Amino acid sequence: MVNIETELETSLQFLDEIGIPVYTSDTPVEGFLAGLAIRDGAIHVYYPDLLYPGDILHEAGHIAVVPSSERHSLNQYTIAARAFREGEELAAIAWSYAACRYLGIDSRFVFHDNGYKGGGSSLADNFDNGYYFGVPLLQWMGMTFEEKQAAEKNVEPYPAMQRWLRE
Repeated sequence: MVNIETELETSLQFLDEIGIPVYTSDTPVEGFLAGLAIRDGAIHVYYPDLLYPGDILHEAGHIAVVPSSERHSLNQYTIAARAFREGEELAAIAWSYAACRYLGIDSRFVFHDNGYKGGGSSLADNFDNGYYFGVPLLQWMGMTFEEKQAAEKNVEPYPAMQRWLRE
């Protein structure tokens, strides 16, 4: 069961700890999702317009999977123009699921019924049942390991993460 207020507070504390800035805006923001914008590698939230607080973790995933040298230039336009935007979208989805597991948050906080073009609950069901995508990209980015590689290195596999931010 999703407890929005608790899960939002847990998410915001986590993002602060890993170094993804989240700022409250006093005015409406323009982004991909209602009430959210990425500007200069930070998340800006206008809470009166925010429909789904779990979307903050997904937007954080976009920031996390971009090389550190490029994060400062991220916004909705630069994300849309990135050469590997589709792969980064898959990686951001997998990253946000890993964040949910790490934080003990219900995956439906991020993968809500109205998200992902109506496929949020399907994503939650698939990820909760171990049917992942995007993990090879996160491994390539040096952030986690698939099961075989994790066993070889004697570390926990995805959804455990080795690092939360791409170098």
